[in-house]
Amino acid sequence: MNASIESPGRTGHATCRNLIGGEWVEGLGEKFPLVDKYTLETFGSIAVASREQLTQAVDAAHSAFRQGVPSGHERGAFLEKASEGIAARQEEFIEAMRREAGFTRSDALGEVRRSIQTLRLSAEEARRIAGDMIPMDGVQGQSSRMAFTLRVPLGVVLAITPFNSPLNTVAHKAGPALAAGNTVILKPSLHTPVTATLLAEVLAGAGVPRGFVSVVHGAGEAVRLLQEDERIRFFAFTGSTEVGRTIQRQAGLRRTQMELGSIACTIVCDDANLDAALPKIINAAYRKAGQVCTSIQLLLVHESIAQRVEEKLGKLVRELPYGDPADPATVVGPVISEDAARRVEAWIGDAVAAGARQLAGGPRSGAVVPPTLLAGVRDDLRVACSEIFGPVMSIVPFTTLDDAITRVNATPYGLATGIFTNRLGDAVRAARLLEVGGVHVNETSSSRVDVMPYGGSKDSGFGREGPHYAVREMTEERVVSITT
Repeated sequence: MNASIESPGRTGHATCRNLIGGEWVEGLGEKFPLVDKYTLETFGSIAVASREQLTQAVDAAHSAFRQGVPSGHERGAFLEKASEGIAARQEEFIEAMRREAGFTRSDALGEVRRSIQTLRLSAEEARRIAGDMIPMDGVQGQSSRMAFTLRVPLGVVLAITPFNSPLNTVAHKAGPALAAGNTVILKPSLHTPVTATLLAEVLAGAGVPRGFVSVVHGAGEAVRLLQEDERIRFFAFTGSTEVGRTIQRQAGLRRTQMELGSIACTIVCDDANLDAALPKIINAAYRKAGQVCTSIQLLLVHESIAQRVEEKLGKLVRELPYGDPADPATVVGPVISEDAARRVEAWIGDAVAAGARQLAGGPRSGAVVPPTLLAGVRDDLRVACSEIFGPVMSIVPFTTLDDAITRVNATPYGLATGIFTNRLGDAVRAARLLEVGGVHVNETSSSRVDVMPYGGSKDSGFGREGPHYAVREMTEERVVSITT
């Protein structure tokens, strides 16, 4: 690993450590390789936390919380300083994400910039958490009483984060948890532990008290073991719907926030401004190699303009540079593993064999799948009815807006949908009838600003990210009444 990202959390051979009780310690469990997602070469290793170390992490987090929560002013100060720490170490984050996530510079830089904003927003929330006054005087016989609510932290938060947003998703869970006054244990993806470890270093260096941030590395078994500890009061998870169901069952009466799978759709109506829409669609479908829950998988296009959109998009997709994420010109890098690339390649092959037209694409090379555009895809094919999580978009024509809405709602998921139209009535109708967590007019399904609430419905989960909204989920309301 580049010597520039040496740190307490990582050794020279990129062996990621666990942060427990303010100390960086080697994992005592099984070792896993760290793999460069483009070259497929091993550049380091990670030793996961043992059962005893997991318990120690909860011990430290619970003890730190019981010993006293820093004031809102103090929490805001160290979160603000952490945002500055990310900016100061920008190149280290970019290099880490290039190697372990396969991100292009553009994708990695987007993660860095957004995580800075996420922590700044979290700092603002830390300073202004407040309850409500209750109008007791409006109730007969209660005029001598005063009542109000406090928002109080829950305790220990477990954040389980994915590979496809190894920095900003971690910030979206850790930032609000700390802003609310909770302690947080991070369990990042084994694909991308370096970036999360680096963020934990930044938080620790910004003055977060010992025990308030922990990092434990592990697979699904680590999550299961941690869930057995009732001292963990909140579970924040981003990942597959299948894993989310398991975590939710094990959580019992404890609170959760679930950001799960999706088959993201964007609707292009016959009056859409294609010059404005198509560049946004390209970015939304192929950034991070299509490995975003809101990446456009199905582009629903009005039948009257479908041929024109196919021609224009086909040309744009064929021109996208792909391959080595270290090349500044590359737009589409590798997916997270060669196995994932083989699966995506197989789904494309199945669709073409069933009669779909491949307007752009090409042969896989290692973990790199060329950006692919399909048309004539049947609804029962895997590229249309299962989440592909790769650089593949399919154009699906529709006749009426209600047909398009029905097609979106037919999936078991409901994360976000974009719609391009200049008709206000159609936009409002879509906003009311689409069964999703977010509807973005003249933007794509992948439109997200970190100040927004973000989350889904149905099999896409529940709860909301976005610091203001997440802080409310990670606190509870306590009523206080005073009789004078």
